[in-house]
Amino acid sequence: MDFKQIQELIKIVNKSNIGELSIEEKEFKITIKQKEEPVQNFLTSPQAPVYAQMPQPASSPAPASGANLAGNESQPAETKSNYITVKSPMIGTFYRRPSPDKPSFVEIGDEITPGKVVCVVEAMKLFNEIESEVSGKIIKILADDASPVEYDQPLFLVDPS
Repeated sequence: MDFKQIQELIKIVNKSNIGELSIEEKEFKITIKQKEEPVQNFLTSPQAPVYAQMPQPASSPAPASGANLAGNESQPAETKSNYITVKSPMIGTFYRRPSPDKPSFVEIGDEITPGKVVCVVEAMKLFNEIESEVSGKIIKILADDASPVEYDQPLFLVDPS
């Protein structure tokens, strides 16, 4: 089983409601488990501050200013939602370049297309090239070079326009 097949299995498990998937071949065994708790925490976190902030403008004497604050909050959220996050498909060490003497795969402002290698994640002495699945322009690099990354950790912010 190669890396791309493992990536596809991870995507399938993430999109489904399967809790755990185990595959065992002759000399190979893999188990993919979904993280349920962090996703639930992530979904509840954005809602809590919104509800906590809503009563504050309502308690102010001018209700119109409360409406303006709510309008301002929704605009940055819409702007951020236009960007696509390229995430790490595995746990490992993030590298921006193929080797120390070579240039980085991508820089801020670079245009990327599906299939373009954007970084390398080293896991258990295997250097896995991470390819873009989207096209657009790199807006921000979210991980430091040669730093450890977690599964599903944001690595790049891409503007698809």
